[in-house]
Amino acid sequence: MKIGIANDHTATDMKKELVEYLEAQGHEVINFGTDGYESADYYIYGEKVANAVASGEVEKGIAICGTGVGIGMACNKVNGIRACMCSEPYSAKYTRLHNDANIITFGARVIGIEMAKMIVDTFLNTEFEGGRHQRRVNGIMDIERRNRTNQ
Repeated sequence: MKIGIANDHTATDMKKELVEYLEAQGHEVINFGTDGYESADYYIYGEKVANAVASGEVEKGIAICGTGVGIGMACNKVNGIRACMCSEPYSAKYTRLHNDANIITFGARVIGIEMAKMIVDTFLNTEFEGGRHQRRVNGIMDIERRNRTNQ
């Protein structure tokens, strides 16, 4: 699978470990984040990975900042994105099963690397259930269409 990953300065080490982990599993990982440790604005990187997911450049995205909240908010501003912050695998499973999320976010200051790996594995290996959930995802996307500004 081709996966986009993004991070700010708080998550550089976690991102590097996840890239190694995912590549060892045979995934292609595209880095949209910073590799530095100096203060960097999470929204810049969130938008980059979200644009890559929305355009189809990558199949799914991972976005990490200190809490996972800010970068996720930025991701969700891009049309077509359903980013969800998860701090454990249960939420990661159901955000895929029921919400067809295409980006997972979490906080490098909130969870450790082993939990991050479990969340990512669950997110990447869970398929959207469809059925009654498709109507709900369509409803979410209708909200986006109704509120889209002229471009």
